[in-house]
Amino acid sequence: MESMKLTNVDLKDIKINDKFWNKYIGLVDDVILPFQWELINDNVEGAEKSYCIQNFRIACGDEEGKHQGMVFQDTDVAKWIEAVAYSLSKKSNPKLEEIADSAIDLIERAQCEDGYINTYYTITGEKRWSNLLEGHELYTAGHMIEAAVAYYEATGKKKFLDVVCRFADYIDEVFGREDGKIPGYPGHPEIELALVKLYHVTNNDKYLELANYFVRARGEEPIYFLSEDCVINGNYIFPIFKDFTMEYAQAHLPVIEQETAEGHSVRAVYLYSAMADIAYEYQDERLLKQCDILWNNIVEKRMYITGSIGSASYGERFTTDYDLPNNTNYSESCATIGLAMFSNRMFQITKDGKYMDIVEKALYNTLLSGIAMDGKHFFYVNPLELVPDIAEKNPTMSHVKTSRQLWFGVACCPPNIARTLASLGNYIYAVDKNTVYINLFISSQIEANLTSGKVLLDLDSNYPQKGDAKLVVKSEKDGDEFTIAIRNPEFSKNTKVRVNGLEVEYQLEKGYMYLSRKWNNNDEITISIDVSFRFVRCNPRVRDNIGKVSLMKGPWVYCIEEVDNGEYLGSVIIDTSIPPKEEYDEALLGGTTCAILEGKRIDYSKVGDKLYDDVTPTYIEDKFKAIPYCSWNNRGKGEMYVWMSEKQK
Repeated sequence: MESMKLTNVDLKDIKINDKFWNKYIGLVDDVILPFQWELINDNVEGAEKSYCIQNFRIACGDEEGKHQGMVFQDTDVAKWIEAVAYSLSKKSNPKLEEIADSAIDLIERAQCEDGYINTYYTITGEKRWSNLLEGHELYTAGHMIEAAVAYYEATGKKKFLDVVCRFADYIDEVFGREDGKIPGYPGHPEIELALVKLYHVTNNDKYLELANYFVRARGEEPIYFLSEDCVINGNYIFPIFKDFTMEYAQAHLPVIEQETAEGHSVRAVYLYSAMADIAYEYQDERLLKQCDILWNNIVEKRMYITGSIGSASYGERFTTDYDLPNNTNYSESCATIGLAMFSNRMFQITKDGKYMDIVEKALYNTLLSGIAMDGKHFFYVNPLELVPDIAEKNPTMSHVKTSRQLWFGVACCPPNIARTLASLGNYIYAVDKNTVYINLFISSQIEANLTSGKVLLDLDSNYPQKGDAKLVVKSEKDGDEFTIAIRNPEFSKNTKVRVNGLEVEYQLEKGYMYLSRKWNNNDEITISIDVSFRFVRCNPRVRDNIGKVSLMKGPWVYCIEEVDNGEYLGSVIIDTSIPPKEEYDEALLGGTTCAILEGKRIDYSKVGDKLYDDVTPTYIEDKFKAIPYCSWNNRGKGEMYVWMSEKQK
């Protein structure tokens, strides 16, 4: 393991101006954040109640009442503040900052004298730390810490940071292996990665040591959760937990022995993110190897083509290898974000492009399918196949919504999407001493400080609609020697790189093309990536997709929708011997690159009402219009399919 990992470029030094991504990140400041503030204040008619801010007002004595919502409801405001912080890192917004300051004041006033913060336990009087498996106290604390670190880094204001430091100090007094401390750890991982961030901003070693304890104690014998009353006497907050074993909480084995992704998918990838952090901080090669084993199990056997994870709705969880149903899957938006977080950490430690390939897939597909293009409606669950009439009337599919919702009683996903969009720059670039890594081809400008001096780069692309990107060096002086490392996407088999119009030699290592030279101002690098349409097939061990095909263009996964192609899309058969025709529709959803596919479908005008018959259906030739999966359901509800039957040769 290298002693120095890659680091992010400060968000304030990244300016994104991308035709595709601006459709979404352009909404963050003016639409998403103000709207979500109204939502967590319960001011949006027709939306499910959040009770988040109300709970804080009750906890600090401003109002009277009982706690409402989930035990982890406090995280709604924490993730919202974190998203605000990333927004403020890029652009001043006094009004938004004033609102965030008022929320922080409220959190501070709800803090107990010993540093504890949690409105559920404060209001109800339930015993603290008595149900770590379900209670989400440490999970909630983690999101508070992440928000406070981000807000301090964005604004320089220490109030929130001081609040969470008092909280973390108290947690450190409560948990650990020492006599008199609770030898437990969080049911839902999150605080571990947050404590690592707190360690970096405060240089206080005890926060790192506490994170290390929480990670390594997990799953050790005796398994702590088995001693809790909820397990012994069945007094569960969530009755569903009675059906779960320790795999659900990734506590069935010590983390160093876990080799398959198990249990609740969000819990899993948050834990794995923390494992990667701890592996690096302690230079633990064995733990890092275990992270890679778990990552490979997810990506090679338990991940959807859209970069989503979580096959089963019951428990929002992983199941087993190659179990990837398309219409009953969970694929929670938060889980995809967690996979991107985990993958980005692994990339920054190993400099291996395979991890960024998955980050790109997750961001371009499931992250964006989780939010409508108006910025005000959200999916929690992201299916790959939908027939509305069935989803709405079949109780086993009640988790699948046929149109995006304003809010959810469990609303972890909308603010998580907001904080990810607001911090997108953290995925586009990375740096080490004298190398800039270009990870995503999103039009933007950066200013990075390398050992050779300050470097300005201007990246211009229309990716993935087009595969050509241009990177212009804006150096303060000619002759600065540094390295530019450009990711070669796994799907592009014929990537070309030129400098000032001439093909150049480069070192290809772990999916990155390294260009090391003395650079002059206005040197121009052009990258040609193959983003032509391609048909993709599943490993036939995935039973649901045998004989089926999907369509991709660059990182985009495509789907067919009823609004373009009529109903009964399950009868569509695609002729993959005929290349898809690209068609750009300027009027569709702000401009959309579509694909026209050829094939056939059942002629339902000749189908009677008899349930069973020996008559062979009549097929008719037809053309089908496919759009990027991330854009589906923005024109009303209807059928949608990612995997389509393929004409057999």
